[in-house]
Amino acid sequence: VQLVESGGESVQAGGSLRLSCVASCATQDIGCMGWFRQVPGLEREGIGSIDSDGITTYADSLKARFTIYQDNAKNTVYLQMNSLQPDDTAMYYCAAAPGAKCSDVAAPVEFDYWGQGTQVTVS
Repeated sequence: VQLVESGGESVQAGGSLRLSCVASCATQDIGCMGWFRQVPGLEREGIGSIDSDGITTYADSLKARFTIYQDNAKNTVYLQMNSLQPDDTAMYYCAAAPGAKCSDVAAPVEFDYWGQGTQVTVS
């Protein structure tokens, strides 16, 4: 599985962004797709995930502002981010855990495939 993220850019605080993650295979066949972010020097943080049947889970601290959804026709998973703050500045990654249910995976090490990341900067 190859994953390619896009959509990261510099935005002002309070703004919104939508990140995209295009998979090289059908997203409905993958299992669990997750979004993570990482600031240099810190551990990779889980944002949320979406199952092949569309069920989503989120980190409690982000679920009020972030939404994950997918378009299976485009093999794409999206991360909609609203009310962005400077603390949201990070490299954002999507990841895939083929054959897994999102309820069974959470830690980055449990995801087998990763994109290259897309940078989000909020000022």
